Amino acid sequence: MITLLALLTGAAAAAVTGAPLPSRADAPVRVMPLGDSITGSPGCWRALLWNRLQDFGHTDVDFVGTLPPQGCSVPYDGDNEGHGGALVTDVADRNLLPGWLAATRPDVVMMPFGTNDVWSNRPTSAILAAYTTLAGQMRASNPAMKVLVAQIIPMNPPDCPECAGRVIALNRVIPDWAAANFTAESPIIVVDQWTGFDTSADTYDGVHPNDSGNQKISDRWYPALVTALDAATPPSQS
Repeated sequence: MITLLALLTGAAAAAVTGAPLPSRADAPVRVMPLGDSITGSPGCWRALLWNRLQDFGHTDVDFVGTLPPQGCSVPYDGDNEGHGGALVTDVADRNLLPGWLAATRPDVVMMPFGTNDVWSNRPTSAILAAYTTLAGQMRASNPAMKVLVAQIIPMNPPDCPECAGRVIALNRVIPDWAAANFTAESPIIVVDQWTGFDTSADTYDGVHPNDSGNQKISDRWYPALVTALDAATPPSQS
């Protein structure tokens, strides 16, 4: 993550020594994790994912968002857009995403979003319409945006016996939605977070991941994100 202090320090050094400032071509690929509490409160799958990227040489990555890290036991770039309790339908209806995009300028968005909509019994069609709205806003921000959309993890909260089936219904239609909204310049990649995830073993409450759940989520994101990173060219490099 490039901090304001680092930028100011670099500028001051250049002014004193005459050394050139870092070129904009050196800008990292900016990745926004966008979602709800599974993404941001604390969303420790992001910490696992970040450190795996570093360990395997993907060091030119900047996780971005208007929210700071919210815990986890290891150092990592914790900026994110994971708003606890958020519904993707509300984010679309309230036009919240354009401001977050303007503040952070991502090249890639990772979107595991819809759990609270399912819990609130929002229609699947409304969730997909919100996805379409957000994808359009992402592309307005960056025409070459790479979008990773999750088939969300299972959920089985005690107060919502219908939620498990609603998740299946949503996940079933996400691939067709992605294919219909795919473009060569701004591809939408579906990441299957549902298969192999067990709410009994991988969550602590039927909804939110525990340590094993976070590991599974990170493992599923990793190959798709590496593909997106390899394809992404930040606007500052074009």
